[in-house]
Amino acid sequence: MDRRTLLTTLAASAAAAAAPWARAQNYPEQLVKWVVPYPAGGGTDVIARTLAEAMRQTLGQQIVIDNRPGASTNIGADLVAKAKPDGYTIMSADNAVLAFNEYLFSKLPFSPEKDFSYIGAIGRFPLALVVHPDFPAKDFKAFLAYVKANPGKVNYASPGNGSPHHLAMEMFKNRTGTFITHIPYRGAAPAMADVMGGQVPCMFLDLASGLPIMQGNKVRVLAIGSGARSKLLPEVPTLAEVGVPNSEVFAFQGILGPAGLPAPVVAKLNADLNRAFGVPAVQKRFSDFGMEAMPGTPQQFAALSRAESKRWGPIIKSAGIKLD
Repeated sequence: MDRRTLLTTLAASAAAAAAPWARAQNYPEQLVKWVVPYPAGGGTDVIARTLAEAMRQTLGQQIVIDNRPGASTNIGADLVAKAKPDGYTIMSADNAVLAFNEYLFSKLPFSPEKDFSYIGAIGRFPLALVVHPDFPAKDFKAFLAYVKANPGKVNYASPGNGSPHHLAMEMFKNRTGTFITHIPYRGAAPAMADVMGGQVPCMFLDLASGLPIMQGNKVRVLAIGSGARSKLLPEVPTLAEVGVPNSEVFAFQGILGPAGLPAPVVAKLNADLNRAFGVPAVQKRFSDFGMEAMPGTPQQFAALSRAESKRWGPIIKSAGIKLD
């Protein structure tokens, strides 16, 4: 190859390499697809649609929600992991994608750590330990004494195997040395219905789903798994306050894209997400759901996700929970 040909080849290669970054500077130039790995109408879907509408104002393009439920979020996550890294396919990701599934499944078609670009955290909401109003234990101390005196005889509900609610109780059992029997349901609504009806006496319940029945005294709230008391339930002590340390339990969400998203794209989406937290409609939705917004950087979101993965891995392994 002569010198002129070599220089031409190098110039063409450099131009090809620079092209995605040049396009990234003009991002977005078309509508953005936001994958939600749950059915339409659920809490994750509602939050995504609320944020998408707010972000559209500054993004300058439509954001279309694409619901891809199934396989404990793995269907949607795999689709995004394999998407073109151009910023036109993003997703809502929660504890399942970010922290749980790598332990709950023997093999995943993607790596949570390597196959995604972390864009930003959305928010989190704590889980609370609740019982039916007629349960004989009227406070946390009495509840703990009761379940210790009746190992295996007390059941607890959850929205399903591997859900944050299920794993929150497994952490509770691990920390307190108790044995409570798991009754999995297909979703939060039927689990809550049976706890309210007294068919199952207790469960860990997230504020997004359960705040109305907590505030309406349809269940008794014994403790909350947050670092500090909730402003929405100020009379409820934290698990740490009642003597269960290192037991913060919360569901959290954020936005991911495929690995290799150009830095300008990540920066644009992160900035628009953080701005959206100040939109009144978003603030109201978060308040209604008992959700704490988590503005911050992509690096902070990635660090939180990896820390949660390391925290929950031993709990899942110790309980022997598998979804395949």
